[in-house]
Amino acid sequence: MLKIRLARGGAKKRPYYHIVIADSHSPRDGKFIERVGSYNPMLPKDSATPRIVLKADRISEWLAKGAQPTDRVARFISQSQDEVLVGKVKWTQSNNPKKGEPGKKAQERAAERAQREADRLEAEAAAKAEAAEAAAAAAAAPAVEEAPAEEAPAAEVAAEATEEQA
Repeated sequence: MLKIRLARGGAKKRPYYHIVIADSHSPRDGKFIERVGSYNPMLPKDSATPRIVLKADRISEWLAKGAQPTDRVARFISQSQDEVLVGKVKWTQSNNPKKGEPGKKAQERAAERAQREADRLEAEAAAKAEAAEAAAAAAAAPAVEEAPAEEAPAAEVAAEATEEQA
């Protein structure tokens, strides 16, 4: 299948493109059949020299033979003011609403993270409830249980004193 596409030229960080007719299986900058235009993206849009140069008659002949333009070249042809190319190619902006969505693996990781966070919050809530129950039970306990708790430090002090003497 023949394509009308861009072939990159120019220096590093200074692109320049040739619009060529090439087989769809050939490399981007590889073998081509005919050069039918050029595109210089480094020129400002309002410059005196045109950014896009098209050989309209050759492009219309290749379109008649069945060559398919790529998306970018179709945009150039549809925006062309040349009478030969007007109406030959209809370019419409494509819409890919799923482009910004994360992939399957990222969605799985996000779901796992959300599950871990939910489990952690549930565990914290259970720990708070358990602590509240323990505090309520301690407040409801009789005062007799608190007395041995006060005696425990005195017993420890006595044990330390005997160790120091020995």
